Amino acid sequence: MKIFSKQNVFDAAMDRIRWVFDEFEQVGVSFSGGKDSTVTLELTLRVAEEKGRLPVPVVFIDQEAEWTTTIDYVREVMHRPQVKNQWLQVPIKIFNATSTIDEWLMCWEEGKEWGRPKEPDSIHENIYGTDRFKQLFRNYANVTYPKDVRFADLGGVRAEESPTRTMGLTTDPTYKHITWGKRNNDARTHFTFYPLYDWSYTDIWGAIHREGWEYNRHYDYLYMYNHPLATMRVSNVHHEMAVRSLFHLQEIDPTLYNALTKRIGGIDTAGKLNKADFFIKELPYMFSGWEEYRDFLVDKLVKPEHQEKFRSKFHDTAYRYHGTSCYEALLKKQVTSVITNDYHFTNLDQWLARPNSALKHLIKQGERPTHMDEFWPPKPRSKKQKEAFANGTGFYKEGKYAGMEAEAQSGNGPAEGPAEHS
Repeated sequence: MKIFSKQNVFDAAMDRIRWVFDEFEQVGVSFSGGKDSTVTLELTLRVAEEKGRLPVPVVFIDQEAEWTTTIDYVREVMHRPQVKNQWLQVPIKIFNATSTIDEWLMCWEEGKEWGRPKEPDSIHENIYGTDRFKQLFRNYANVTYPKDVRFADLGGVRAEESPTRTMGLTTDPTYKHITWGKRNNDARTHFTFYPLYDWSYTDIWGAIHREGWEYNRHYDYLYMYNHPLATMRVSNVHHEMAVRSLFHLQEIDPTLYNALTKRIGGIDTAGKLNKADFFIKELPYMFSGWEEYRDFLVDKLVKPEHQEKFRSKFHDTAYRYHGTSCYEALLKKQVTSVITNDYHFTNLDQWLARPNSALKHLIKQGERPTHMDEFWPPKPRSKKQKEAFANGTGFYKEGKYAGMEAEAQSGNGPAEGPAEHS
């Protein structure tokens, strides 16, 4: 449920950022070059000027395979006198959704021909103890700011972007009474806050237009290609959430396209395909059903060492959705996970988090769909379920379990299952 206040989101965000500056000794901005981090940056610079706290540290983790327009815009931002340049061009690895053979781009790897030269004033050495993108933000703060320094990082995440983010940004306090943030390090007073958490994408573009702020011009190209405003992305072009951008890469940014085809496998193939090839809507005629098609793709496209992970994930989600109107949509998402090499199941997990996931309330009530013999009994997942499984108690009590197993084998299936299974 949304609760509306009399204050508009622009003024509310300004007040939130002022509060962060009052609470923390050091305040920085995580910058991607996207529209949300653009607004976060502009508001932060405005507050920092009010409070005499310029320049503001701005961190941009360069994933090498970045749009040329993104790099042009980041370069302009980093050269502003109000900004302390923290442009990281350090060796890290990014998953490649376009190839099951060349799975990683080793960004800025020594001895390789990079997609473009490094900036002369960027940070080149990785002294942060990780080569993974997500951990790098936290480790950067740990290295840069002493343990006793209270540091707050401001980012452009919004609740509107996914149900998971809505829950994460509006449920539990992370610092004092604040829900719109997260604690980065339990041993240090390092937090990330999202002051635009309640903004809509229309609020974002309205502010950029009204205030006359500069922005990443790649959005103009996406608009020309009739890309939905709410889902435009300007980040790294080859991870599992950005595959759609490759369909236009040759036309929008031929320089980047040529550089990437030399750098990692799969880019050229993806660039010559289209949306229908990656996001399958119609079952190929040679398969009897979506399950057969999905399993064929796992066998043929997924590396043997990863196949069990895919099968286990698909097995668990099939149990939850079989027999519902969502089941075919789930199978299509599973197929997409294989085709886009979504090893982390990012797209699938976002789909599972939708509010209208039809089976969730049934599972929580202990019901199970019929015709699920191969998935019954469900695997214990939570700590409580694992203890019950190990001790033979609760749902896994011998008599109760045996009765359900017999019903499952008979093809009737139990009318009710474990309340604990969720």
